Amino acid sequence: MSRVLLGLLREALSERVDTDPQHLQNARADKSGHAAAGTPIAIVHAASIADVQSTMRIASETGTPVVVRGAGTGLAGGANAGAGEIVLSMRGLDRILEVRPDDLLAVVEPGILNADLNRALEGHGLWWAPDPASREISTVGGNIATGAGGLLCAKYGVVRDAVLGLDLVLADGRLLHLGHRSVKGVTGLDLTSLVIGSEGTLGVVVGATLKLRRLVPGQARSLTASFPDVRAAATAAAAVTASGVQPAIMELMDASCLRAVHRLLDLPAPDETAAQLTVQTDGPAASVDAEAIAVTLAEAGGTVRLAADDAEADLLWRVRRSMHPAMETLGTTLIEDVSVPRSALPAMFDEIARIEREFDLVIPTVCHAGDGNLHPNFVFEGDEVPDVIWRAADELFRAARRLGGTLTGEHGVGALKRRWLVDELGEDQWRLQREIMRVFDPQGVLNPGKVFAP
Repeated sequence: MSRVLLGLLREALSERVDTDPQHLQNARADKSGHAAAGTPIAIVHAASIADVQSTMRIASETGTPVVVRGAGTGLAGGANAGAGEIVLSMRGLDRILEVRPDDLLAVVEPGILNADLNRALEGHGLWWAPDPASREISTVGGNIATGAGGLLCAKYGVVRDAVLGLDLVLADGRLLHLGHRSVKGVTGLDLTSLVIGSEGTLGVVVGATLKLRRLVPGQARSLTASFPDVRAAATAAAAVTASGVQPAIMELMDASCLRAVHRLLDLPAPDETAAQLTVQTDGPAASVDAEAIAVTLAEAGGTVRLAADDAEADLLWRVRRSMHPAMETLGTTLIEDVSVPRSALPAMFDEIARIEREFDLVIPTVCHAGDGNLHPNFVFEGDEVPDVIWRAADELFRAARRLGGTLTGEHGVGALKRRWLVDELGEDQWRLQREIMRVFDPQGVLNPGKVFAP
């Protein structure tokens, strides 16, 4: 069957079909530390919508599973491809097709990197708000597939808030144009929002109409506050939220994270138990808001410092954005992604401390404190996640749900969290969502084994 399939793919797509053994091995894994079982059949490097349609028609005709892949920077195994599967790489579709400053929108292909898009938009005085820590290496298509958030989403929302429309190739090769270019639009069901966060199970995103914002240069202030422990920092973050002042970014790093990043960047070692909040304000009231937040953090017991200039502010954010590379120096990392109501952050950090004691683990945790999204890191040796870590992760997910939260805020379910999905959704909603997926993909060729797999 593989030989016949490869013949069909090569006849339709010629040099776009890649069977290089190393490339196939690379497509098995992402940044989660998880790798799919077996080796995929081939990678199709799509360069046009027609390439995507041809691939999906062949896949549907032969009943061959397809895994859509961008930059491979996911953290839940959602784009990992294994035995008997075609990898459909979207990295070659990386053009900006249109920028309309008057309408505050851009039309782009999915393979463009998040940071490259914003560098291009800067010349138009515009920017796209979704701001994952992986912005330099993650694609816009991947951001859409996972419903990504990032550092700025406390104020500016997540990907779902920044997409007006999508071009979607269905499993059988048909092309749909979802959404609209207008600010408002309520005709029919909102299929654009349904596709966002669907992790490649409903169709292949081949274009996106994005909602942009105007750049306001020079209106940002950054500050940092050090606390004796992570619970004190979490309590202070909750106090900022309760104060009514809206930071653009508010990030929390616990002591283990902070020490690892300081080692990586060759910075002076922090105090053994110190946790750090880093905050940015923006807009016309940036300075006033920064001063007000500084007062709140000081009253909560923090040692506060406002960045004196852009260079100091850049260093503060370099520390935060170096979190993942710092974790990679410690071993293989399973990066988790629970979210809780912001007022529950101190309680969630209490739960993480309890889990550390019960399972004899150290769980370095970074947190988008402005929206209650925590990223606990489980570090281990080797390629397979040890059973003790899965048991600890299970307890972590249950704790987040007890506090009114969810098992994933922005990384998605992928392959790693599917076993817990029905626990959160409930049996009826889980079955309904599976039925919706089958309407889009009756044969189940799109990303099988991910998200809604039994």
